[in-house]
Amino acid sequence: MASPRDNPDEVLTSPGEELGFEPADPPEAPVTAAYTLTLDRFSGTLKVRKVKLVVTNGPDAGHVLLTDRERIRVGVASSNDLVLPEDRTASRHHFELQYTERGYLLVDLNSTNGTWLDGRQVERAYLQPGCRIQAGQTTVLFSPLDEEVRIEPDQAGQLGRMVGQSPPMRQVFGLLKKIAPMDVSVIVQGETGTGKELVARAIHELSPRRDGPLVVLDCGAIPPNLIESELFGHEKGSFTGAVAARPGAFERAHGGTIFLDELGELRLDLQPRLLRVLENREVRRVGGNEVLEVDVRVVAATHRNLVKEVQAGNFREDLYFRLSVITVQMPPLRERREDVPLLLRKALEDPELQARAGKKRFTPAALSRLAAYAWPGNVRELMNVVAHVTTFAEGEDIDLHHLPARVQGTVKESPVPFNEHLTFKDAKEQLLSHFEREYVGQLLQRCEGNISRAARESGLHRKSIERLVKKYQLDPRASRPKG
Repeated sequence: MASPRDNPDEVLTSPGEELGFEPADPPEAPVTAAYTLTLDRFSGTLKVRKVKLVVTNGPDAGHVLLTDRERIRVGVASSNDLVLPEDRTASRHHFELQYTERGYLLVDLNSTNGTWLDGRQVERAYLQPGCRIQAGQTTVLFSPLDEEVRIEPDQAGQLGRMVGQSPPMRQVFGLLKKIAPMDVSVIVQGETGTGKELVARAIHELSPRRDGPLVVLDCGAIPPNLIESELFGHEKGSFTGAVAARPGAFERAHGGTIFLDELGELRLDLQPRLLRVLENREVRRVGGNEVLEVDVRVVAATHRNLVKEVQAGNFREDLYFRLSVITVQMPPLRERREDVPLLLRKALEDPELQARAGKKRFTPAALSRLAAYAWPGNVRELMNVVAHVTTFAEGEDIDLHHLPARVQGTVKESPVPFNEHLTFKDAKEQLLSHFEREYVGQLLQRCEGNISRAARESGLHRKSIERLVKKYQLDPRASRPKG
């Protein structure tokens, strides 16, 4: 099988060892279930794990559940995946099936009459195909199913707010259309600015959860002391500044999807708690005692290589396995240069941009230069350049001289200035402070002092922008248009 370095047009999936895929680029230390399925430029298949539960005996005999969910609950309550409304001897939440790296695990949920597997009472046990589970008067036949889903490159060239006619993007669109209806966790990997949040939005909008909320949380932009509260919520008085109770992101996403951006930045000490939320489908607020049930689909994104982070001890292997049922790799813009004109055309058609700057068009020379540029910041950098040039270019045509100097190629890379006479720590802090002051100052200038717009374009949390503005005593009002 080809390595990811050999073929950038790929998707990653973690279907489990039983499918027989060979690991791509095997890691030095074992990382469970990190497998690669490579799609060629025309077609491919994806192994999808499903479970069929058939009620063979009891008052609800004949009920059937076919699902691809990673956790399957069975009981009398209507919130279960397989509901047993007529069995008065079964508990509200009787048992649960959990997909793990070793297969499906049967877990009794403290039921009144116990859970029985092939005639033996169990609290936790791994399942074999064809086994029978008894809950009250009900017997359920367990059958795992593997389904091959054919992935065809999409022909439309657009999905949600994403556009692209290049083969890598059409493959991504085809994959997203297949996996969106599946209620499984997804990790989106790719460089900064490749559109990972747009992938999460497309998955949500094409899923059965589309009518529920989509909650976005950037784990890398929230101050470390607030991330636990942002994820799980807090009660009034639980810490300094907690003047009122507040639900966390998981509570707000109940019935919908939560998008955890830059998951690789999540503190190691918080990862076990996140894992427990995913496994138990319940949260407890900071400073609270009440356990709240949550039903969410998780889409996570990172620019880091999580396999290497697991090997380095920076990311928990069990959390990685729990999240990486399917991994979508977003291509950088330099590997889909043919999409640059299409992205520019869509950007210039934006009604908000036209209302602000009027109708604009790029000259052939400018288009050629934009397509040739390497775009280290990817689509986000391209959109920021569009916002800049449409603001300052007079007239309808945007020509080569309107483009930023770095895009024109007239600026040479210079060494980063630092004071070698300071200690390493002090020199690093001085350099970071200089960067933060210059970056935020120019960002505010480009965004005309609008803090919300600056947060969107930088990818930072609004509170982080406000903190940096205060730290360096910047005045956003000075960047606002006069008159």
